[in-house]
Amino acid sequence: MHVLPYLVAAWVFLTGCYGLATSRNLIHAVGCLSVCQAATYVLLLAVGYRSGGTAPVFSDIEPGSRPVVDPLVQALALTDVVVGATVTALLLALVIQIGKRHGTVDPDELRELRG
Repeated sequence: MHVLPYLVAAWVFLTGCYGLATSRNLIHAVGCLSVCQAATYVLLLAVGYRSGGTAPVFSDIEPGSRPVVDPLVQALALTDVVVGATVTALLLALVIQIGKRHGTVDPDELRELRG
């Protein structure tokens, strides 16, 4: 069962990528990008999980007596959540501005963005 979290992370990432590739709405695309990033949360939790691990506070136990979890992975997951929320807010603000200027949020109807 150790491979299950990695498979879930890959499935969530691929689902978000599929939604991003088939999206006909910029707001939907931002949501799908957030789903892609949610896969990183699952991946970080899978990497940092240790069976029977406790918090890395050594005041009541002697070091090396029992397994502890890595606090760096927890800090990375928290940072990932904050960065994800910030990127989502920025992209939604850009979508609002595109909707105001061009009157649509359909990427196919935006002529100025074609190369």
